[in-house]
Amino acid sequence: MAIWRDSLQRETSSILHVVHHADYMAPRPERGTFKFDKYFIVMEELRASGQAITEHAPDPCPREWLEAVHCPDYVEQVFTAAVPKEKERRIGFPVTRHIASRVRHTNGGTWLAARLARKHGYAANSAAGSHHALYETGAGYCVFNDLAVCANRLIAEGQANRVLIIDCDVHQGDGTASLMAGREDVFTLSIHAEKNFPVRKARSSLDIGLPDQTDDAGYLQALQNAVPGVLDRFGPDIVLYQAGVDPHEQDKLGRLALSDDGLDARDRFVIAQARSRGLPIASALGGGYGEDQRAVAARHARSMLTMADENAKFRGPLVQK
Repeated sequence: MAIWRDSLQRETSSILHVVHHADYMAPRPERGTFKFDKYFIVMEELRASGQAITEHAPDPCPREWLEAVHCPDYVEQVFTAAVPKEKERRIGFPVTRHIASRVRHTNGGTWLAARLARKHGYAANSAAGSHHALYETGAGYCVFNDLAVCANRLIAEGQANRVLIIDCDVHQGDGTASLMAGREDVFTLSIHAEKNFPVRKARSSLDIGLPDQTDDAGYLQALQNAVPGVLDRFGPDIVLYQAGVDPHEQDKLGRLALSDDGLDARDRFVIAQARSRGLPIASALGGGYGEDQRAVAARHARSMLTMADENAKFRGPLVQK
């Protein structure tokens, strides 16, 4: 069943294909500190950039795709806005019906970004990257794990034999690691601040925990030491990239010290490593926190435009499963 509205056969001159939906900006719940208005500002920044952008709207993720990764009882709790209070506390906000619709669309968004990447080389979801969500509960502002859901569906539909998930959020992708544990067809690589949330880490296929205040040079060295080897040894058909901007030196919840240029170099390196091997790569927004939502949103927009610009350098054929 296809869940995208835009024709994947349509050629455009866009530098960036970005997935977005009005439901990404769900009304803020009465409780909790998460700021959903960031997603609206990200799109404002992209539209004001002057770059050629094509926006694609996803349909909600089918229930059975979510239940293939998450506990069906938990999926039912989310769909009916009946998530127990203890799980809502782990998530960080109440799961209202608006939130239920939002997370179905953000999961559909990562799936659509992956489909678009298989045509254009790179595409972005302007939300999601919900890497803390676990089998029977959400956590850390994450309800459903779009990265795990997308990877599982790509393989189930025969669109990939192997999926690599590269997670460069400042927090470890513990939910993704747990949900994909033991699978030989999905490789999870998490590069994060070792002393940051979550306190109890899961085991990814490869974890790189960085010390506090790691700067641009140290971070890029860690990337260079890990990513090329994983790509060559694992041999994925597609890369899903959690492109959180919270490693930035001014991030409210980060413990690393990347500059704007450091984030640019990170994103260019990841895109170039995938695209130079003919691999499609789809990004999800991931974390980014601060009192100035405009500044945080600008980092996200810059990240997507930087990745799109790097992708434009590669004109060769894409590897197709």
